[in-house]
Amino acid sequence: MGILGWIVLGLIAGAIAKAIMPGRDPGGIIITMLLGIVGAILGGFIGSAIFGTGVDEFFSLSTWLLAILGSLIVLGIYRLVTGRRAHV
Repeated sequence: MGILGWIVLGLIAGAIAKAIMPGRDPGGIIITMLLGIVGAILGGFIGSAIFGTGVDEFFSLSTWLLAILGSLIVLGIYRLVTGRRAHV
């Protein structure tokens, strides 16, 4: 999958992760989209390391599930980091 595929996958996975984990995020939609792209890449690494599958094909169900899982992880970490920083 090319770089454009990664970007589109990350943007959509980030939007889905935001829908699953609603709430106020510092930074707005742009940061959420960037976190989705990072999450898609992280999901690919997790899939390769644990399950032996990656995010090679755009229209594969495992690709989408791994990208959304990675986006949820990155979004959760981002909320933890920015939440603590805002209260300190």
